[in-house]
Amino acid sequence: MRLPVLPPVPPMLAKPVKGIPDGDLSFEPKWDGFRSIIFRDGDDVEIGSRNEKPMTRYFPELVEAVKAEFPERAVVDGEIVLVGESGDRLDFEMLQQRIHPAASRVKMLSETVPAKFVAFDLLALGDDDYTQRPFRERRAALVEAFAAAKAPIHVTAATTDKTLAEQWFHQFEGAGLDGVIAKPQDGAYEPDKRVMFKIKHERTADCVVAGYRVHKSGPDRIGSLLLGLYDGDGVLASVGVIGAFPMKRREELFEELQPLVTSFDDHPWAWAKQEEGTRTPRNAEYSRWSSGKDLSFVPLRPERVVEVRYDHMEGVRFRHTAQFVRWRPDREPASCTYAQLEEPVKFDLADVLG
Repeated sequence: MRLPVLPPVPPMLAKPVKGIPDGDLSFEPKWDGFRSIIFRDGDDVEIGSRNEKPMTRYFPELVEAVKAEFPERAVVDGEIVLVGESGDRLDFEMLQQRIHPAASRVKMLSETVPAKFVAFDLLALGDDDYTQRPFRERRAALVEAFAAAKAPIHVTAATTDKTLAEQWFHQFEGAGLDGVIAKPQDGAYEPDKRVMFKIKHERTADCVVAGYRVHKSGPDRIGSLLLGLYDGDGVLASVGVIGAFPMKRREELFEELQPLVTSFDDHPWAWAKQEEGTRTPRNAEYSRWSSGKDLSFVPLRPERVVEVRYDHMEGVRFRHTAQFVRWRPDREPASCTYAQLEEPVKFDLADVLG
């Protein structure tokens, strides 16, 4: 490749803020997919990733789309996303399945569940390096360069209207998006620097603590607590984990939870439940996605309730690691059901992609 900006390039990052900020900013939907900087120089295409490792082999359909719809020579920052079976919202869990070692499965998935690329910044065009230009200039050049682009290549919506950004924040969640990004209009592109702002949804839920994993630093410290919610049939489903504790607190939690340690014989996430097809932490214990990590856990009697903070759900689970808020000794475990969760209003993804 002979481009003014060459791979690998770490993407520019965003720092979390509460509420949509004021100022000379451009607002965009926060897409929920794989962050990727794509490099095209004629027939040479490289699809980068957040950790700077190429993802080109996993998305052959996007390689062909880039050759058809990108400018001849360009470097573009954006997000690889996948539309779920319903056709009206993103599906991150299905997108994760695209990262597979077998070439035959990669080919099959590229045909049956093809991905899309949403462009939102321009780093280079032709022989010109755009990284030092202000964002308003990069955005204008991006829109012009992709004016004729067709699906599965898209340019993200953007606005400088804070009121409209507030509307997007609430509406677009129903299409599986992740919040709103705010970009300083005069800012240069700064790789690996948190110079943008991200505004994400924040909610709380009361969950049952049904197990723990030990910390990597020692067997007498809690690494993470495993969370459950009861479904409509009274079955305790695994919904996620909380794991951000100071080291001293990890040791204290280990001691506090020992009286609740039990066997798998009568535990709702026993081996028998895996055989029945119920989703439990043990289902993933030896999955190919675990990359050799030990995902086994210590079962606890499901008697303690914890309030956690989360942003949104991906299917029946928290999309990201939840955050500890407080213990809820006043709540009965059986009252911790999916019914307490806020349901975002549905919104058609096609209206976001344009």
